[in-house]
Amino acid sequence: MSGTAGTATAPGRRVGWLMTLTGVVGWLASLRLAIDDRRLLEDPDYVPSCDVSPVVGCGSAMASPQGNLLGFPNMLIGLGAFAAVAVLGVAVLTGARLHRALWLALNGGALAAVGFVHWLIWQSLYELGRLCPYCAVVWVVTIALFWYVTLRNCAHGVIPVPRRGRAALDLVLESHWLLLAGWYGVVVLLVLTRFWTYWSSLL
Repeated sequence: MSGTAGTATAPGRRVGWLMTLTGVVGWLASLRLAIDDRRLLEDPDYVPSCDVSPVVGCGSAMASPQGNLLGFPNMLIGLGAFAAVAVLGVAVLTGARLHRALWLALNGGALAAVGFVHWLIWQSLYELGRLCPYCAVVWVVTIALFWYVTLRNCAHGVIPVPRRGRAALDLVLESHWLLLAGWYGVVVLLVLTRFWTYWSSLL
């Protein structure tokens, strides 16, 4: 990953594919949650498709204050945000040169999203005691989006990196997939340990 910053920044196809994929997958997961949430409002006896066990399920999470943090369902934020990411991803793939300010805005949004996701992970595991499969999909794609957009912006100079930090950046770029796997591994470890009694009962 290399490049220079300017009024417009030459896009890379890899990050374009990543944005498109994470945007589409995140949007579909948000849509599924929105559909189930609507059906729950219409019929309190409705069982969401993701409610498969006392631990794995979305129903109680969607109805909780954590699931409506801003006074409306969180998945509505996802529908809008992921749609925007997918559109930008397609634009990058078709050769559009996004302005530096747009890359920074995308990075800022991804930073806010990944912070929100980690708060939701904590709430899901340690407050609600439920693991929502569709929410987990959103966690995965949001982390990947933030990670690779940030690396892309650092490598292309959109986010300035001091000269003394270039060696560290190069090391991170060379081991990007390993670091991301470690990030996911920590989340998986938290899920396994939090619900170990349930997982062990399935063996």
